[in-house]
Amino acid sequence: MINYNSLNSDEKQDLKKQLSKHASLIGGKNYFLSLIEAIRLSRPHPLMAKEACFRFDKGIIRWEKVIFKEKVNLLITLIRDKNNNLMPKDGDRNYKTVMNLLRTIGPMNFEVRPKNRKDGDGFIINPIQIIDKNTCKINFIFEALFFLPMHLIKKMLIGPTKI
Repeated sequence: MINYNSLNSDEKQDLKKQLSKHASLIGGKNYFLSLIEAIRLSRPHPLMAKEACFRFDKGIIRWEKVIFKEKVNLLITLIRDKNNNLMPKDGDRNYKTVMNLLRTIGPMNFEVRPKNRKDGDGFIINPIQIIDKNTCKINFIFEALFFLPMHLIKKMLIGPTKI
C-alpha cells in the first residue's frame, strides 16, 4: 500500500496525473469518486461477484472470470505488505498460493465503462505490472479502485500543484 506522505512532490504529481487521466475517461472526478465509494460500500468485496462485473449508478466494471474469496483475501494481505513486491521468494510458506493468485489475476483485464458514452470512453487496466521475473507490483489504478482508502484518493486528487 502506498505511503503517500513519504513520497516526494514529483511522485505525488505523477499519481495525481494518473488518477485525473483515468477519472476523465469515465466522466470526471465526481464519477470516479462515486465509483470508488460504491465499491467501498458493497459487501461482499466486489471482486468476488459471481457475474465478474460490478455495476454502479454511473457505469460498470467488467473482468474476465470470478475471483474466489480466498484469493481476494490473499490479495488484500499482499497489498498491505510494505515491500510492494507481489512475487514470493522461493521457499516462502505461501509460495504456491501466491503464485496461483498471480497466475489467475495476472492476465486478466478490468474494463471500466461509463453508462453514457458522452461521459467518456472508459479504460481497461491490468491488475498486475510485471517488472521482471522476480518482481511484480499491483497496478496503481487497480489498487486505487479496489483497495486504497477514500480519504487517501481524495488527497491524491487534490495533490500538489506544480508552479
